[in-house]
Amino acid sequence: MKKVILLFAMLCQMAVVMAQQSDFQKAVARYKNYSVVTATVTKTDVKKAVAKSDVSEGTLVMKRPSEVSITTGGGSDQLLMQGSKFTMTVKGKKHTTNSETNAQFRTFQTVFESILSGGNKDISQLGDLSVTRRGATLLLTITPQAESKKAARRMLFTSFQLTIDTKTSELRSLRMNGKAGYQEYLFTNFQFK
Repeated sequence: MKKVILLFAMLCQMAVVMAQQSDFQKAVARYKNYSVVTATVTKTDVKKAVAKSDVSEGTLVMKRPSEVSITTGGGSDQLLMQGSKFTMTVKGKKHTTNSETNAQFRTFQTVFESILSGGNKDISQLGDLSVTRRGATLLLTITPQAESKKAARRMLFTSFQLTIDTKTSELRSLRMNGKAGYQEYLFTNFQFK
């Protein structure tokens, strides 16, 4: 009886994962037909210890196969993903890392590459990713798992949340949660080229 229950639970889990992958592929299918996507960005930087949040405007540029650039604050702040290389510029100061050596960004890279390929890159086997359907949106939550306590203390972000509009395939928001607050990017005025 225990084996039957275990088998049933595994089949249910597989069905959920397949449905999530299918929902994701449908939501991002539009990207197959375009090599460049641009949008307007509003960035809100919220720190727990500060009462007032910083808000700035900018642009999002996504290029197939694996380049994502979010620039705000007149160019002084930037998030740049070029394949496995990540560059974060904050008030003109650059920080770089690589998803091959920094596991925190490995799933992040895979998800964006899958979006840009129109869902052709499989995300169903990513252990630190959950996909939740909420009406006409998909919420993708990436919760990186640290390999050690020391690595956990060094992690810049505790989780990433991406919201995708299932009807328009537009990325609505990206939220990067940290220990002392979060950065949220809201995207509007999409252009698919």
